[in-house]
Amino acid sequence: MKYRVLGRTNLRVSVIGIGTWQLGGEWGRNYTQREVDVMFARARELGMNLIDTAECYGDHLSEQLIGSAIHAHRADWIIATKFGHKFHGNMNRTEPRSPADVQKQLDDSLLALRTDYIDIYQYHSWGDDQFFDGAVQAVLEKAKSAGKVRHLGNSVGGGIDPIKQIQASKQKQIEVVQIIYNRLDRRPEQGAFKICHDQNLGVFARVPLASGYLTGKYKPGAKFDPSDHRARAEAEKRDAKIAEARQIIKNEVPPGVEPAQWALAWCLRNPAVTAVIPGCKDVKQVEDNAKASELLAD
Repeated sequence: MKYRVLGRTNLRVSVIGIGTWQLGGEWGRNYTQREVDVMFARARELGMNLIDTAECYGDHLSEQLIGSAIHAHRADWIIATKFGHKFHGNMNRTEPRSPADVQKQLDDSLLALRTDYIDIYQYHSWGDDQFFDGAVQAVLEKAKSAGKVRHLGNSVGGGIDPIKQIQASKQKQIEVVQIIYNRLDRRPEQGAFKICHDQNLGVFARVPLASGYLTGKYKPGAKFDPSDHRARAEAEKRDAKIAEARQIIKNEVPPGVEPAQWALAWCLRNPAVTAVIPGCKDVKQVEDNAKASELLAD
């Protein structure tokens, strides 16, 4: 496993992290604690130390599973979680974003994760008006002063232009930006990455496998379980992405290299990206993701 320094935080993170949306039950299956324990034990053996989760992956369910899985080795892990959504059911969320809401979500996340501190506490896809709320900022700064939060981050929404928020990172004491970036979606190259570089921000690339399409496992017309978040996408647009991904795999992935590992390494070859956070459904996917580190020169 290779490691990089996460911007101004000085945290040393594995270039391959663990995305955990799947643990909340919206990827078509539910997990037992035993399954999660085994996945994280193997990840730790392979040198992974970065976990990305959120308050709304289930109602703090993902955090609960993670907290129990890593409790005995908490100091070995860097936990990034988020605030700003409330889970009510499969793909059913509201956005409680008052200062009191943020404080309660922080307390609930600390309890679920079985920890006294969160390494990186991230805004979760907030609009600009809410993001610049000074009262919420005061709650976050108080949490930092109390040692409950070590660093602030911003997981920018995929449906809005993130430039204004990323430009304000220093002003907002944000040191880490999480953004959608993969071979099918290169929008951050148009300006977001330069701002991150100029402010020395750590960058997490999320959805690095383009919702699994860059693994090569799917063909146009693929069907997904209704509980799988991909089932919500319009079939025509989904098929177009799958077709484009298959052409990329055919034309760009070297012989003998697994498409998923190539896709993760592709993201990491951009100097703006500190780490990728792919999801993983089982131990084999943990192991396969970790191997992407071997494709990097540094």
